[in-house]
Amino acid sequence: MQIHEIESKTRLTKKSIRYYEEEGLISPKRNALNDYREYDENDLNTLKLIKFLRELNIPINDIKKLHNNTLTLEECMNDRIKKIDEEQKNYDTIKNMCLEISKNKDTYQNINISKYSLTMNILNKKGFTMKDTSKKHTKKIMGAIISSLSFSFIFIFIISLISYFQFTESDKIPWFIYWAIMILLAFPILSIIVNLIKRIIEIKGGEEDEASKY
Repeated sequence: MQIHEIESKTRLTKKSIRYYEEEGLISPKRNALNDYREYDENDLNTLKLIKFLRELNIPINDIKKLHNNTLTLEECMNDRIKKIDEEQKNYDTIKNMCLEISKNKDTYQNINISKYSLTMNILNKKGFTMKDTSKKHTKKIMGAIISSLSFSFIFIFIISLISYFQFTESDKIPWFIYWAIMILLAFPILSIIVNLIKRIIEIKGGEEDEASKY
């Protein structure tokens, strides 16, 4: 199987598949004729397992230990349960804080921030945050769209210019040449659109920062 087949069957992006290969979790063979990577059923099953474990928020370092038989699945799950319990305690702390603020009838103008800052600082030092990452993703998506539109504009302008003279001037280029030019100019636009869609999928999945998360 080639990488586009693996992408389809695992619903992972090409970037993620390459990342897991770099981490030594899969080792696809190379086709001697074209040097393309050839993935087998074992690679496919490994990637499906990795995706499942990542959905459980198992760190990549733990997955590598599982892969190398230096960590058992039972130990891994027990560690995840422990971390979930810790996360739940953090959420309970935040919940209780919100309940206290509500019961105290605090207002926007007179809430005593210093009373809660110490607790929030402790949670932040533990890496816990309630901040919404969707805004960060939205900014990245908008940046990708603007960048794609900028590149597309050049080709759209050329197409519009050629088409204007083709339909308004009496001295026209042969129509088969005109349509050949249109098709050639449309290919880069199509490529930009496809890459933009892939980029948006990566951003929404959080996979553009794959290496930095572990």
